[in-house]
Amino acid sequence: MTIPHELAVLQDEIEAHAINYGLDFFEIRYEMVDYRTVNLLAAYDGFPTRYPHWRFGMEFERLSKSYAYGLHRIYEMVINTDPTYAYLLTSNLMVDQKLVMAHVCGHADFFKHNFWFSHTNRKMLDEMANHAARIRRYIQRYGQETVENFIDACLSLDNLIDIHAPGIRRKGNFMAEEEPASVRKIKAKDYMDEYINPPEFLAAEQKKLEDAQQQRKNFPEEPVRDALLFLMEYAPLENWQRDVLGIIREESYYFAPQRQTKIMNEGWAVYWHTTIMTNHMLQPNEIVDYADHHSGTIAAHPGQLNPYRLGYYLLLDIEDRWNRGAFGTEYERCNDRREKENWDKQLGLGREKIFEVRRIYNDVGFIDAFLTEEFAVKHKLFSFDYNERSSQYEIAGRQFREIKKKLLFQLTNFGQPLIDVVNANHKNRGELYLVHHFEGIELDEAYLEATLKNLHTIWGRPVHLETCINDKEKGIQPVLHSQDAEDGRRILL
Repeated sequence: MTIPHELAVLQDEIEAHAINYGLDFFEIRYEMVDYRTVNLLAAYDGFPTRYPHWRFGMEFERLSKSYAYGLHRIYEMVINTDPTYAYLLTSNLMVDQKLVMAHVCGHADFFKHNFWFSHTNRKMLDEMANHAARIRRYIQRYGQETVENFIDACLSLDNLIDIHAPGIRRKGNFMAEEEPASVRKIKAKDYMDEYINPPEFLAAEQKKLEDAQQQRKNFPEEPVRDALLFLMEYAPLENWQRDVLGIIREESYYFAPQRQTKIMNEGWAVYWHTTIMTNHMLQPNEIVDYADHHSGTIAAHPGQLNPYRLGYYLLLDIEDRWNRGAFGTEYERCNDRREKENWDKQLGLGREKIFEVRRIYNDVGFIDAFLTEEFAVKHKLFSFDYNERSSQYEIAGRQFREIKKKLLFQLTNFGQPLIDVVNANHKNRGELYLVHHFEGIELDEAYLEATLKNLHTIWGRPVHLETCINDKEKGIQPVLHSQDAEDGRRILL
């Protein structure tokens, strides 16, 4: 349902203010929906049409029950497309509708201009519908259970992509059989042969050929992070399976920047809804409701990170520092706390700086570059660990370096394990060998076992994953998990 005239007028006014502040976005189109529809859309990641799969129904049930119990309420939803589509709840107060529209302007600007979204398909609304149609055809042809089981296997691997190189392609064909390498001798008379073709030279050349052939057998030549692409190109799949795997991979790459920039994106949207609402759009009788809903959005939650809060306040901190000139070598070398607190060169570069930050960074770079010790102290950022005795998360440390390191670790690769394909012809038998980049946290045994089974289903031959475990007595121990058609096993290396 399209928005009523009253909201359309407000939309024009809000967008005019946003443009005057320097925001730039694709056309924004709003749809009015009830709470049931917005939960359905949320289960579909914001898209009205997705391929049929049980996980969407499960997510819809979870959201519906959570809403019914008063545990959550979705105020806004916006998707990265051109034009940009966003949804407004019919039950929202007018002040909430204005807040959401201002918030959406921030998201739409971020989608359009942030570097990490530059590769995304802006016509993904049509592409999602295309994906759904193709998978429905496969279900009609091969059966729902067959297709759904294969989708399950693909979804368990959807984080095995290279988020820093979307669409990268690697050459090579390890599946082709090669004849044993041999050196060509130069034709010569028998009595001249040992001079024309010296045995030591032939032996050296033969070794070079055999080494080169072995290197080709140890395909890929370099570790491959994008395991989904590797499987698409080299796994013995039927055409429909290859297409389904490609669909899962394409959608995974589309959603990856949203996970890479969650803190920045939400912080940017909160910054602009705050600016537009407080300076232009609030009526006196709306202030209390606005303050209540805005404070709920940026509230601190014990033991967990609120991306809206961290992103918003860090952007404010950057703006303030660059307005005062509180950056650079001179400022860093100053050891006088009071002088730093009163530092003000009146540069007025804050707004320009946050637009630059919005354009270039993702969350990891954002936190690494701009999270300061002063900010951590001011906003009471602590590191937490889970206490099994009390069954609660408790403060584990207040040291800034420890806090920053832990936060960056959680954000790197969305907190997912980094795994590379290192050999697709392990033991010269076409077995797949992967390596996990161990950073102190063990892989979940249950997920690992299930994922290796799914990987074996797609690869069709035994698969191996090298990782490490923390042994209380022996320390870090390398282990190899293997999965074949019958069972899985683990051995210490």
